[in-house]
Amino acid sequence: MIVLKTAREIEIMRKACQISAEALQIAGEAVKAGVTTYEIDQIAYNYIKKQGAEPNFLHLYGFPATACISINDEVIHGIPSKNRVLQEGDIVSIDLGAKIDGYNGDNAATFAVGKISEEAKRLCDTTCESLYKGIEQAVAGNRVGDIGNAVQNYCEERGFSVVREYTGHGVGTQLHEDPSVPNYGTAGRGQRLLPGMTIAIEPMINMGTKAVKQMPDGWTVKTLDGKLSAHFEHTIAITKSGPVILTEL
Repeated sequence: MIVLKTAREIEIMRKACQISAEALQIAGEAVKAGVTTYEIDQIAYNYIKKQGAEPNFLHLYGFPATACISINDEVIHGIPSKNRVLQEGDIVSIDLGAKIDGYNGDNAATFAVGKISEEAKRLCDTTCESLYKGIEQAVAGNRVGDIGNAVQNYCEERGFSVVREYTGHGVGTQLHEDPSVPNYGTAGRGQRLLPGMTIAIEPMINMGTKAVKQMPDGWTVKTLDGKLSAHFEHTIAITKSGPVILTEL
């Protein structure tokens, strides 16, 4: 069931989204060679708690950390660890959110560790740009398929592939709400977008095949061919005057 939010509820939700965005920014600033993913996770946890909010990924479905931190060929749901040390040239996707006053925020970005390859930079840039192509289509009266189609076309035209198994989603009093928001699809198809909907758009884009595999830890998802993957996400509100990015600083 899709829950439409009032303008007042969206403003309350904006607080959770801003804390989420600030935590992501601070976590991203900690991405450096020699730092562990556990240290980054703790930085995000401490910041969110200091704001009086709760890290909404922690213990969700049993996930053991504040942030999903995925390196190189890891697509999503990487578990932070004291044994995962970042290396020069890595790309690191951080996905996290915060809950406060009953509402959730959710966002993600991929960060470079020092100097990365040109192909890795192109993947990250394309994934980020595709997010904004999707947001442009998040207009009242359009359909979910318009968002996915915009993301898919932008990435595939540049030689990259779109993960099918994981999608964006509604966000509100629950972190994951209806509707599902795929990063692929047919324009003009799917759920109609209505003012008051709040959704997370989150392209997960691979350098090689779109196929993925889950690791034995039950969480980490990797590309099947071992090539790089990038991930960017914003929580947005659909309003009569156009999309509003709630997790934008």
